[in-house]
Amino acid sequence: MLDRRSLLKAMAGIGAALPAAPPLAWAQEKSKLKITGVRLVKTRPKRPVPSYTPAAGSWSTGGVEVANPMSIYPKYKPMRSLFQADAPALGSFMVEIQTDKGIAGYGSGGPAGGPIVEGHFPKLLLGEDPFNIEKLWDILWRSTMSYGRMGAVINAISGADLALWDIVGKALNTPVYKLLGGETKDRIPAYCTGNDCEQHIEFGYKRLKLAIPHGPADGKEGQRKNVELVRRTREQLGKDGDIMLDCWMAWTERYTLEMAELLEPYKVYWMEEVLQPHDYEGFGRLRQQIKSTRIVTGEHEYTRYGFRQLLAHNAAEIWQPDIHWCGGMTELRRIGALAAAYDIPVIPHGGGARDSVHWILATVNSPWAELFMPAPGGPKEVYQRYEEDNVISRGPEGIYTRPLEKPGFGWDFEVVS
Repeated sequence: MLDRRSLLKAMAGIGAALPAAPPLAWAQEKSKLKITGVRLVKTRPKRPVPSYTPAAGSWSTGGVEVANPMSIYPKYKPMRSLFQADAPALGSFMVEIQTDKGIAGYGSGGPAGGPIVEGHFPKLLLGEDPFNIEKLWDILWRSTMSYGRMGAVINAISGADLALWDIVGKALNTPVYKLLGGETKDRIPAYCTGNDCEQHIEFGYKRLKLAIPHGPADGKEGQRKNVELVRRTREQLGKDGDIMLDCWMAWTERYTLEMAELLEPYKVYWMEEVLQPHDYEGFGRLRQQIKSTRIVTGEHEYTRYGFRQLLAHNAAEIWQPDIHWCGGMTELRRIGALAAAYDIPVIPHGGGARDSVHWILATVNSPWAELFMPAPGGPKEVYQRYEEDNVISRGPEGIYTRPLEKPGFGWDFEVVS
C-alpha cells in the first residue's frame, strides 16, 4: 500500500495518465442550430401539487438545528436560515438558452451563479452551435478562470451546461441518459435524506441518511444526542438497512474519531462531509484511521481538479459531486471517468434530481441516487405525485428511481418570466 508521500508523488502526473470521458457519437454532427438567447427565468410546475402545513415536528434543514460550520457562533447555531443569503440573486437559478429553431434548453445552477450567466455568458454563447458542448464548456471555463475556478462561477457554468444538454436531447428527441450511452441498470436504488425516519421507512426506503444535529460546539451532550438518533433509527430500520450520516462540514478530526467509535455498534454505512471541504489532508488521515465506516465527501467540491485533490490525498471512499455545482453534466462525466479509473463509486449529492439521475442511470460506477420526500402531513395526492415524478418502484433494496422517458431532461414546468 502506498503511504501518503508515495501516493502524492504517484499522483504528480495524473493528468496525463488518466483516460478522458468517453466520446459521444452525436457530438460529431453539426446541429444546424444557433444559440440566440441566454437568460435567467422563473418557472412553475405545469401540475402543481396542493400546498399544506406539514405535520407538527416534521424535519426541515431550514427550520431545525443541523450541525454546520457556523455552529461555533451561538447567534447562528439554531438553524441554517439564520446565516444563509436571503437575496434572490444569490440563490439557485434556472437558465434558459434559446436557439434559432425554437428549441430552448433549461438548466439549474447553484447559489450566486445567476448574475454571471446573464452578465458574462451571452457574449460567449450567442451564435454558437449548442451541440459543441465540450468546446463551449471550455470557453466558459477559460474565460472565467481569472475570477472563478470554484464557487459561484462553476455554479454558473453548471446551469448553462445543463441547458445545452437539454437542447441536444430535445433536438434529437432523446432522453439525456441515452445521449450519455444508455442505461447501465434497469433502475436506480435510492436512499432518502432527512430525519422523518418513520415516514421514510413506512414508504419503503431501506437506506436512510440522517442530518446530524450536533457537533463539537455541543460537547458530550451533543454526542449523546447524535448517538441516540442513530440508535433509534437503527432500531426502526432493522439490522439490514443502511444508515448514512450527513455532517455538513461541521466536525473536527478528533470529534469524528470519537463519533466513529461511539457509533460502531450501529453499523453506519458512511459519514459524509465531516470536515470543511478544503481539508484534504484531514480527510485522508481519517480514512487511514477509521475502519468501522466509510469517509465520503465532494458535495462542495468543484470540477475534476478539485476531485483530483481528493484522489491525491486518498480522501474519500465515495465521491459526491453535485451536478448543479461541480460544472454540470459535461464536468460530471469527467469526474466520473476519473473515479472509474480508480474504482471509486460516485453517488452525486441530490442525485435523484431530474437531471443528474440521467447520469447515474448511464454510469456504471454510480450505484445509488439521493431522494428527498415531501414532509409528512400532506394530502394523498402529494405522495402519489412524488411517486409519479420520480418514477418510483419497489424491490429488494427498497425504493428505486429512474429518469422520465422524455426528450432532454424531461422538465415538466412552464416559464413564467
